[in-house]
Amino acid sequence: MTSVPQTTPAVLDRIARALPDHEALVTPEKTLTFTQLRDEVRRAAAAMVDLGVNPGDRVAVWSPNTWHWVVACLATHYAGAVLVPLNTRYTATEATDILARTQAPLLIAAGEFLGADRSTELDRDALPALRHIVRVPVEKTDGTWAEFVARGERADALAEADARAAAVSPDDISDILFTSGTTGRSKGVLCAHRQSLAGSAAWAACGEVDSTDRYLCINPFFHNFGYKAGILACLQTGATLIPMVTFDAEQAMRAVQEHRASVLPGPPTIYQMLLDHPNRGRYDLSSLRFAVTGAAVVPVVLIERMQTELDIDIVLTAYGLTEASGFGTMCRPDDDAVTVATTCGRPIADFELRIDAPGDGEPGEVLLRGPNVMLGYLDDPAATAAAVDTAGWLHTGDVGTVDAAGNLRITDRLKDMYICGGFNVYPAEIEQVLARLSGVAEAAVIGVPDDRLGEVGKAFVVRLPGADLDEAAVIAHTKAHLANFKTPRSVEFLDALPRNPGGKVVKPLLRESI
Repeated sequence: MTSVPQTTPAVLDRIARALPDHEALVTPEKTLTFTQLRDEVRRAAAAMVDLGVNPGDRVAVWSPNTWHWVVACLATHYAGAVLVPLNTRYTATEATDILARTQAPLLIAAGEFLGADRSTELDRDALPALRHIVRVPVEKTDGTWAEFVARGERADALAEADARAAAVSPDDISDILFTSGTTGRSKGVLCAHRQSLAGSAAWAACGEVDSTDRYLCINPFFHNFGYKAGILACLQTGATLIPMVTFDAEQAMRAVQEHRASVLPGPPTIYQMLLDHPNRGRYDLSSLRFAVTGAAVVPVVLIERMQTELDIDIVLTAYGLTEASGFGTMCRPDDDAVTVATTCGRPIADFELRIDAPGDGEPGEVLLRGPNVMLGYLDDPAATAAAVDTAGWLHTGDVGTVDAAGNLRITDRLKDMYICGGFNVYPAEIEQVLARLSGVAEAAVIGVPDDRLGEVGKAFVVRLPGADLDEAAVIAHTKAHLANFKTPRSVEFLDALPRNPGGKVVKPLLRESI
């Protein structure tokens, strides 16, 4: 019996042999079979070799969900390099910081997208390691992708790429995904090939995904949800990947109908928008059979409506974090609507789950342990030791309980993190930006409920004496330095922030004031 491949290049080779003519990737610009996908990946990997990318080098991708992202991702692995996805909402300042810390020699970035050309705004003086930028055409014919892949047509470069792909081992680092830390600076999570593949395979197994499925991917590829539960899940199962560059509810319904999409993961707001769309009745959505979502709270009625009005056979919720390779727990197809809506299911991907609480059944910190806990944080052994204890338990910072059936219920967060539109936001990062605004004496940020995005930021600001600051100025300052999802939507000015005897800001009191 053939063992399951534990590196991305090996998975790609296997699926190209098993399903050579099966559609792997479908976009408005290009459709690729698995054979054609492998050919594109080999050529792009050879181009990376030609540009001087060495095994273990970091290759950053800063682009929306085009077919180029999939090829660039797999080519990076094929060339023995390490993928560094960048959030498309990052400012040039945020992207520059990550590129500098990873010392990436190659950046594959979108050309003009949504009216911005972010790669041209990078501080190249701060990036001596960055030798090459390949532009992906998104909205205009301003790309250099064709010139880039043309470099990969030499036989010697292709042979070197093949040799590197064969040399990749399961324990080699496959990717570094950055997640904001409570200190306000992002941390790079190191994940091995075997871990990324094991987590995505377990996720796909819960949804019973196979080669007959057509997967409409609205989650961004730079996020675990789009990359691992999307690209890698499809690669391992043979499902056809149909990415959307930007989400629009009507376009999504049109795509479901046109492509007979059967798998549609996304945050709860996505399904709410589909259900409430005035034109939903115009589209045939009957092909949908599997949906998975996740959030601290998912209304039971939403799950029920997804099952009845959208007629989706399998609706699941899940819990995961970047430090656990993107995964953790997940519901199962036979769970009822209440279980799916109110819990995050049971452990998957060989994780152990434990609640660090004073007594049985009481809330406590959620701990995970298993082979798919991260290798560590990039260049930060102290933070790694703080997150993963000597017994191998990952301290998630989330508070939860486990019911008699083993289902995890998240009840709170030890950290101040909140989720805006599916993205984790850490107030400390925003507070540091506010501290640099002239006229600000001190600031605190919390997440507040929002009907559309789940939670949005609210800033509490204490002005310096004589300062002339208003809400618009505060928001504009954060917008200039942070991604949009991190920008507070409202500002309240206070004479002083509430503090405990130790001097720490008491954020529960701020939340009570809302």
